[in-house]
Order: sequence, then C-alpha cells, then structure tokens
Amino acid sequence: MLIIPAIDIKDKKCVQLVQGNPNNKILELDNPVEVAKKFVNEGAKYLHVIDLDGALGTGDNLDIIEEIVKNVNVPIEVGGGIRDLEKAKKLIDLGVDRVIVGTKAILNKKFLEELVDEFGKDRVVLAVESKNNKVVIKGWKEKIDKSPLEIIKEYEDLLKYILFTNVDTEGLMRGINLDVIKDVVTNTKLNIIYSGGVSSIEDIKNLKRIGVYGVVIGSAIYKGKISLKEAISLI
Repeated sequence: MLIIPAIDIKDKKCVQLVQGNPNNKILELDNPVEVAKKFVNEGAKYLHVIDLDGALGTGDNLDIIEEIVKNVNVPIEVGGGIRDLEKAKKLIDLGVDRVIVGTKAILNKKFLEELVDEFGKDRVVLAVESKNNKVVIKGWKEKIDKSPLEIIKEYEDLLKYILFTNVDTEGLMRGINLDVIKDVVTNTKLNIIYSGGVSSIEDIKNLKRIGVYGVVIGSAIYKGKISLKEAISLI
C-alpha cells in the first residue's frame, strides 16, 4: 500500500481545510515546494497535489506544481479544476504522473474516455466522493442519486484507479469508517486510493488489511498525529 502525503495549494501556499471549506483553514504554509521535498526526504514514494484555486475556478497554481515536479524525484498525481483535455495535457507535459478528475468526468463519461484515449488508464484517476453513501460533486455541494459503487461500476472497464473520499470523515481527524471503505474495495477490481479522516497508525493498518491500494493523508501528518516515517515503515 502506498502512503501518499497530500499537498493542497491555494494562493501559492500549502493549506489544509476542514471539510473542503476554503474559509476554514487549519493550516497555511508558505512554500509548498519545500513541503514536498520534506515529505520525500521522509520516505514518501508518491505525492498527492490538489490545486484548490483550479478547483474553485479562481486561478491556478501550475507554476508551483511545475516547481514541485522539478524538485522531487517521485511521481505526483494532481487534481483540481481539470475540466478539459488541454488542462490535463498541460499537467502531463509538466511531468505529472497522474491527473485526477471528478465532477466533469462523472457528469460526462465521454470526457473521461477522451482522457484515457489520450494518456492511457495508468495516467487518469477518477475521484468519487461520498456523503451519506451518495456521490457528491461540485465541491461536495450537489448530490447525485447514486452510490459510490454504482458510479465505480459504470467506469470499471475504463479505469485503473479510483480516488475514493468519504466526505463524512474528511478533515475532521476523527478516524475512518472502515465498513464504508471495505464495501467499495471488496466490490471492485479497481485500485482504490482512499482519502478522508485518516488520523492514526491504526487507521492505516486497517486500510492495508482490507486491501486499499493507497492512502492519502493530510491533516494528521501536518498536525503531528501521524509520523510519515512511521507510517511508511509499516508498509
């Protein structure tokens, strides 16, 4: 299982938000590139970068992402505001390993097919975000009357990776709902990268036990509840 530290970028800074709310920051650091280098020095083999300005439609942080790619020797997946082939291509050309797409791909399967045709299924991740066992889109503001598994099954033959976020626990540092995750992992052949609420070494051990491919960890590392080195040593 991959331990994947999260770097969320807003206004050129590394931030952590509670429940995805841009007005509710629990952390702000000036230099995302230095944060990335620190994670790699601590043993991270993969990084998860989200361009929050891209996601919110208020700009982008492509320059910062390019600097991260240049300054670390591990692959990076990037999400946030990838709503057309051109933006995805720009990121891949910068040296990004995988692009993460959510709302646009869920609402328009053709867009996802175009991405996979262009870059291959190794380079595309579909973000499926769940609240009360229903998929939410547009920054968790709208709900679709489908469960995460229903969406995943629709795209199963097209993809290799799913980024599954349980919004009910995301950013709250109260641990994970293992049953919800296990239901997804055991009912699909796709590689599940899990995100949301991971706040202890015990959470990580449980995710590994049920067969999660990768786990994205943000707040718990930044707040010192989980040692990145210790987490990686378990895998």
